[in-house]
Amino acid sequence: MSEVKIDQIESVGNDIVETINTGGAAPIVLVCEHASKFIPAYLDGLGLSEEAASSHAAWDPGALAVAELLSTRLNAPLVAQRVSRLVYDCNRPPEAPSAMPEKSEIFEVPGNVSLSDEQRLDRVNKYYRPFQAEVKQVIEAKQASGQLPVMITIHSFTPVYNGKKRAVEVGVLHDSDTRFADALLNALCPSDLYDIQRNEPYGPEDGVTHTLVSQAQSRGLLNVMIEVRNDLIAKRADQEQVAELLGEAILQVLPQFSAETAVSGQGATTKARAAD
Repeated sequence: MSEVKIDQIESVGNDIVETINTGGAAPIVLVCEHASKFIPAYLDGLGLSEEAASSHAAWDPGALAVAELLSTRLNAPLVAQRVSRLVYDCNRPPEAPSAMPEKSEIFEVPGNVSLSDEQRLDRVNKYYRPFQAEVKQVIEAKQASGQLPVMITIHSFTPVYNGKKRAVEVGVLHDSDTRFADALLNALCPSDLYDIQRNEPYGPEDGVTHTLVSQAQSRGLLNVMIEVRNDLIAKRADQEQVAELLGEAILQVLPQFSAETAVSGQGATTKARAAD
């Protein structure tokens, strides 16, 4: 698969959600639900301290940079949220308390305390539904072009959570559909660069696979969630190293699923594209 050039990448979006590399030809849809720490002015910073508003509780530091590098390396579209997950966590359904949490790890979120049903619905309509609609639209565009895309969501996590250090450095997460995760783990595990683990530091029981299940697994699409410890992607050179490792592994695995990523028996075409 040929790598797209930076000056060829086009994006479309608004204050809520952005799709980067809209013309990406790979049978892949990248998603970054926690790409931004931006809080709209009308929410008055959710009453957060400066520390909390910039912390991992508000977004996934480094995740968007890695996702953008992968979008370029794989030539795949990337859907990214542009509002803090403390405003609305787009990897959570509306009924989940963690969609608009009153507390995230050690940080209180005053602006989310005692929200009325009307206030919650307002955020669902403003942030969650447009994001989910954009992901759906990108998937359907791929399907219309003859591809059944692999959904790959990109996240980062803090090295210390509730006072406990985490040894895992890269997590490969999945729900009940393990197909792509299994293959990706097999491709990644020979690397000695990072401690790579399955369903760590989170798993389905933590409610983190919402996007995978609702947007990909529900359609029978291959899917995987990748978590990278954020201290390992704080600098550009480190982001590039992680993206290179992940990108090479994904490109290695993708041809194994040529039948699963093609509509109406177009597996040979998809396989040929992956080998370009």
